[in-house]
Amino acid sequence: MKPLLGLILLGSILTPSVVLAQKQTLKVVYPSSKHTTSADRIFFIGTAPPTGQVSINGKPIIRSQSGHFAPSMPLQLGTNNFTIRYENQELLIQVTRNSLQPENPPGLAFVKDSLIPSVDMARMPGEPICFSAIAAANASVAVKLGKDAIALAPQPISALLPDNKAALTGLNQPLSQNQVTRNKISNYAGCTTVQTPGDLGQPQFQLTLNGKTVTQAGTGKVQILAPSQLEVVEVNVDAGVARTGSSTDHSRLTPLPKGTRTAITGRDGDWLRLDYGGWINSKETRTIPGAIAPRSIIRSIGYRQSQDKVEVIFPLQVPVPVTVQQGNQSLLLTLHNTTAQTDTFRTDNNPIISRLDWQQLNPNQVQYIFNLKHNQQWGYKLRYEGTSLVLTLRYPPELPRQKQKPLSGIKILLDPGHGGKESGASGPNGTLEKDVNLTVSKLLREELSKRGATVVMSREEDKDLSLADRQKLIDNEEPAIALSVHYNALPDDGDAENTQGIGMFWYNPQAHNLATHLHNYIVAKLKRPSYGIFWNNLALTRPTSAPSVLMELGFMSNPNEFEWVTNPKEQKKLANAIADGIVAWFQQNQRSHGK
Repeated sequence: MKPLLGLILLGSILTPSVVLAQKQTLKVVYPSSKHTTSADRIFFIGTAPPTGQVSINGKPIIRSQSGHFAPSMPLQLGTNNFTIRYENQELLIQVTRNSLQPENPPGLAFVKDSLIPSVDMARMPGEPICFSAIAAANASVAVKLGKDAIALAPQPISALLPDNKAALTGLNQPLSQNQVTRNKISNYAGCTTVQTPGDLGQPQFQLTLNGKTVTQAGTGKVQILAPSQLEVVEVNVDAGVARTGSSTDHSRLTPLPKGTRTAITGRDGDWLRLDYGGWINSKETRTIPGAIAPRSIIRSIGYRQSQDKVEVIFPLQVPVPVTVQQGNQSLLLTLHNTTAQTDTFRTDNNPIISRLDWQQLNPNQVQYIFNLKHNQQWGYKLRYEGTSLVLTLRYPPELPRQKQKPLSGIKILLDPGHGGKESGASGPNGTLEKDVNLTVSKLLREELSKRGATVVMSREEDKDLSLADRQKLIDNEEPAIALSVHYNALPDDGDAENTQGIGMFWYNPQAHNLATHLHNYIVAKLKRPSYGIFWNNLALTRPTSAPSVLMELGFMSNPNEFEWVTNPKEQKKLANAIADGIVAWFQQNQRSHGK
């Protein structure tokens, strides 16, 4: 896993008498010589010969047997200077800690970039349109929108929520109000509603304090949509990224298959709010001129069975948005903007489906409940063929009964993380994660091949490979399982010196059991510490076509664990343990399937 900021090898500052005579042996790979962060602490990853003493600002630090170190130091707001010294070698590093709170601007003015909306927005008639701005406390703030004036009231101080990555360090609790300083400024907010469709132009923000007034135009325009003339768009990429809100910070929903049509009920800049509630970037859609808001009925459904999968076909009048949710021995598929006219459908015996139920959740949503015969699911795909939705459900792989080749006939995809310009994390001596990932992946391929598996590698050399290309490889190859091999690092406020262990990351429920099993197996077999098992929205955990797990097999940033991570004998033991764990997992699922 790559740290939040880049890793840069620092130069050194030596006394003139030793510049030519002595080789630089003190090394700090993180942070860079001039580093900026909002964290309240920073760790220093580096190394020096194990003999002698390393100090930071005159204080000796703890090192591993090989001389590696990763101590954390507190940061004050503003500039923090650190001197790292080993014998007569010295490195100077400057870390600037930025405040999470906006600064009060000089003079009478709004805080920079604080006016909301900051982009063009569109809403439905009668829907709240909300404005906010940050300015000096005890001021009077209002917004003029068209002919209306909306007063903005000062709001109580809200707790700050940390970044999602805070879950990786356990420091994910909100800051309490007494921890949040406002620098004598306030957040002003207010809402209004407009019933008449039309363009309302740019809001004009007005700030009054001590008898003086300034006016500033907002950067976004406001539009009220006409319900009878909503724009209709079609998803024009293979899997449109639907989200819970209008930014990449918002959580993902079920991807929308290419061809999905939906009406637009709101807009924030480039983001479109779709009529079923999700948001999508307009770059992944095209407008359908003259189309009305899509609605469909559904009657029967159909099946196409093959040796390794079943395709369930939902005949529709138009391609509508869809949501999928996996559960224990169930898969729920919801068709939006759809009304059932169902009297009958066929339910033949199937290797994985025990029964199919359905219900009309509300006038615009039909839900299908696939009751499955087993807990473990092996992958699904969604696509439109014309206006018919096709759901592909994969059957479990057939395992041989021979003990010598227990994975014979099983295809496993291994993805050595990073590569090329993407180096990933760095160890104290500059060893790059991408290289360790590839080494261990090749060792694991060897062990899996010995056990009969067919192994597909996303890369076999140090080369650039995009996340999208890795995802496509999983979808095209349709392995029984996909494993992405990584080694870990922490965000700036993490405790690099003391954090270590095996971590597993999953996203779709079909991968949870595999992630848990591999984590527990490796920890027990090799007597390694546990970092934990995480649900995480990662590119290599998101594929639905196979159970996909991202393995973080140790910390590059931990001085002691790094020595284990890079030990060739330990790497072979690790590859052997993972392979044995995979065999045990497949055999466990074979027994649960009654084979």
